[in-house]
Amino acid sequence: MFTRSPWVAVTLYSPSGIGINLGFHLSHGESFSLLFPIPIPFPIRIRIPVLSFTIILPLLPTIPFIIYSLRPNQDLPIQPFIPFLLLPMEDTGLNNDAEPEISAVILDLDGTLLNTEVASRGVLREFLASYGKVLITDNEHRRVGKTQKESAIAIVKNYELPLTPEQLIAQITPMYRSKWKDAKALPGANRLIRHLHKHQVPLALASNSSREYIEAKISYQKGWKECFSVILGSDQVPMGKPSPDLFLEGAKRMAVDSSECLVIEDSLIGVKAAKAAGMKVVVVPSQSEADSAALADFVLHSLLEFQPELWGLPKFDDWVDKALPVDPIFFDGQVIDGFLADCSEEDDSPNVLPDQVCGVFFGWAVSSPGDFKVVASIGREFSSAFQTKIQLCSTDGRVEHLSADRMHFALVGYIRGFSSKGSKHLNSDISENDVSIAKSALELPIFRYPVSNGL
Repeated sequence: MFTRSPWVAVTLYSPSGIGINLGFHLSHGESFSLLFPIPIPFPIRIRIPVLSFTIILPLLPTIPFIIYSLRPNQDLPIQPFIPFLLLPMEDTGLNNDAEPEISAVILDLDGTLLNTEVASRGVLREFLASYGKVLITDNEHRRVGKTQKESAIAIVKNYELPLTPEQLIAQITPMYRSKWKDAKALPGANRLIRHLHKHQVPLALASNSSREYIEAKISYQKGWKECFSVILGSDQVPMGKPSPDLFLEGAKRMAVDSSECLVIEDSLIGVKAAKAAGMKVVVVPSQSEADSAALADFVLHSLLEFQPELWGLPKFDDWVDKALPVDPIFFDGQVIDGFLADCSEEDDSPNVLPDQVCGVFFGWAVSSPGDFKVVASIGREFSSAFQTKIQLCSTDGRVEHLSADRMHFALVGYIRGFSSKGSKHLNSDISENDVSIAKSALELPIFRYPVSNGL
């Protein structure tokens, strides 16, 4: 007997769209329907029931499709049509509009890999004082990411100095150079550079500094120069950032298409340059560069949060259970009610933590009463201005051990980052799980107290 059974279902019409099916079953196990397409923003996985499969015949991408479905065993009794199960997943590569795979990485230097801003924070203040001028912090935020010449022009103008930009550069550069040896790699920088080099991912360094200054800065970082296949300064291209010239030249020298490059930056100027070059960009912004997040493809609080596998690059393999060894992070201060009491943002000491030190860490506290194993949550809150917030406790969960007048801290491991979810503060509370991970990790030799503590 030839019977019809009407039905409605939601099904797949392409890796980037779903649709509403209106149709009917025929008595011999066949079905016909019209599909009205509804685009969706994520790729999906097809899971086909064992006893049914569907052939989709597209007519045009913008009009309903005809769907013809049959069962492989024509003797089976008629059953209701079983729609596909739709599950969010990574891009399958089936979509014709899929993004190109990342095959090369371009890194910025100052503020992204190296804390040169913190190391040389007092240089301009000292220089201006010699001319009877006082540093205006807001002016300095506007210079982040600019070329040396652009910065010099702005300084001469803003402070009404009796110098030409060229004279300013000649006088202040030796002062800056003397501080570059104190610039430390930002958390995750050494790890990222060595990981990409190990896996033979083409890697370029592109900075608005001159090539000479780039070479001088990285000369103090062991093994960095050998890891980069391309090193470019703004004096090697027609225009520096925010022009795309640096990034386009970097891609050209690595022999890769610009669409296959991932840029990692810290400034709005750098993000604009990367987008103008047609590249994907991850930003790790400082407080003064928070506006760069709106233009970037991905935002991190720290390079330690970077997941290369999200971009089709080799995954990190250096976690020890749930803890990550890091280059030691040193600071000192007094702990009151579980929080570091003297987080000065204006201190010129190289021990001041840069903005990119962010997340839950663990390590050691040294004081006259004794040494303690500690967990530290380092985040930033916004009231009238951004403020560093450092919460500390010992691995037994108590804060009483950390009540000495002044303590030295050496953080040697990392547990996790934060999720701000668009709020003006980071959820930086230390959890019981954080304490448990730190307690176990600090029993391992790899997380022992560093021999050279930098204090």
